[in-house]
Amino acid sequence: MPHIKVETLFKQTLDGEYDDDAPWAAVHELQRLGTREVFTLAKEWCGSPDPLRRARGLDVLAQLGKTMEHPSNSFPSESYSVVSAIVSNEHNVLPLRSAIAALGHLDNPLAVPLIAEFHTHPDHEVRFAVASALGSFPDAPLSVTTLVQLMKDDDSDVRDWATFGLGVLGNTDSSEIREEIFRALQDSNEEVREEALVGLTKRRDLRALAPLLGSLEGEQVSVRIIEAAYTLLGFESERKDWTNSDYAEALRQKFADEK
Repeated sequence: MPHIKVETLFKQTLDGEYDDDAPWAAVHELQRLGTREVFTLAKEWCGSPDPLRRARGLDVLAQLGKTMEHPSNSFPSESYSVVSAIVSNEHNVLPLRSAIAALGHLDNPLAVPLIAEFHTHPDHEVRFAVASALGSFPDAPLSVTTLVQLMKDDDSDVRDWATFGLGVLGNTDSSEIREEIFRALQDSNEEVREEALVGLTKRRDLRALAPLLGSLEGEQVSVRIIEAAYTLLGFESERKDWTNSDYAEALRQKFADEK
């Protein structure tokens, strides 16, 4: 691709608001290209005095060259070196969020302590980035203890992703972890409660049975509830021809002797 096209795409990442579709489309196109030229310019942007440029450079590096056919970063070690050097010295929230998210995507377990350091950051979006990024390393001991703490966060989105990371993505199991997930069944946020149901059923904790049956009888049943139902039943995936009542009846039959 001509150099001018790459530079144009980088400039397009600055258009509009940070979360707008158009600038992110340019980021994704740069990631898809995944060339040395893209890496070099992204690295240069990471050293910019402009926080938005730093954030966009980090966004590009996060999944540089990653596709369905090529699930690894094009320059994993070099990208990690750039991002890890930035994260501990970044004070602006926007590029800090991008740096933490990038560490989650770079698949290097050395990132866990760098990410976890920010779990008490005063900005909830930074803490959200921490919860999301640690989901890439859910069974690392420090990830487990940090996600447990984030499950008690004041922000519901942070609690949601922490519960998802620990309970659904993670496989670590202990009585303490089950108690934390069980406690989340009483969360004020419905999505947190549903992630907790999936986390408990994954660990075959039958305290999930009663609330799960109650949820299956509700007017609107989410995909998480169906996931929790088929997981507790021991299925690897949902039954396409089953209704909510079918799942409920199968659960009652399977666990008829449970008190």
